[in-house]
Amino acid sequence: MIGIFDSGFGGLTTLKELLKYMPENDYIYLGDSARAPYGNRSMKTIIEYTEQCVDFLFSRGASIVLLACNTASSDALRFLQKKYATDEQNKKVLGVLIPAVEKALETSRYGRIGLVATRGTVEAKNYDIELAKRKHLFSSSEKKAQKEPTLSSQSCPLLVPLIEEGWIKKPETKSILKKYILPLKTHNIDTLILGCTHYPLLEKQFAKKMGKNCTIINSGKAQAEKFVLYLNNHPEIKKNLSSKKTIHFFTTDCPERFKHLGQKFLGRGIGEVEKVSF
Repeated sequence: MIGIFDSGFGGLTTLKELLKYMPENDYIYLGDSARAPYGNRSMKTIIEYTEQCVDFLFSRGASIVLLACNTASSDALRFLQKKYATDEQNKKVLGVLIPAVEKALETSRYGRIGLVATRGTVEAKNYDIELAKRKHLFSSSEKKAQKEPTLSSQSCPLLVPLIEEGWIKKPETKSILKKYILPLKTHNIDTLILGCTHYPLLEKQFAKKMGKNCTIINSGKAQAEKFVLYLNNHPEIKKNLSSKKTIHFFTTDCPERFKHLGQKFLGRGIGEVEKVSF
């Protein structure tokens, strides 16, 4: 079973993409909505919360867990990978950050990459670190204006609560989004990473504001695509994944609210949702 964790609803965009590639597999999803958003919390707290949630997914049958939450991937991934490195059952934890960086580098024409994310993700600077490690992937065009790619980041702390309140098309949201994007436009960004799995719900607005010469990288989609490649390269993991086409949903908050908002992220109806607490 494939486990997917997010601090709320955003990871459903990763699940949405995975179901396009791997509809036959079994999934278990946990959204820690009661303690969201993670973006403004300390690293210590994020590690604690993420560890609890990942342990829960493993206890319910997941053999591999994807951290769809960018903040959790930034702050807790290395801790969790180290924790499970010697596990006899060979449990794996993968993040969303590296797939998004790789996709951006492979896509960018001029190496002027932008990032919009929560404050915690931006301040952790893990996107900067991973981009520097993988700069060799930037070799897409003879028209490169510089030898090495650069990353310009912008935190967008108000977007997650606005999205979860269903204010996607409200003029207030459009106005705030415009203000967040303005600093990035001064850097002539040619590729923009949506560094939060909530942001794909605003993807069209981001694309419109950034202009036709800027490619938008949906981190959830990038994570799903890279995960498919990962499994193809690790057949020993792929063959052990169950395939009964089941999806189990869990939330730490109100199941009814999860079902109502979750279907907007998943793009389809959601069945039974079970509440858990830690």
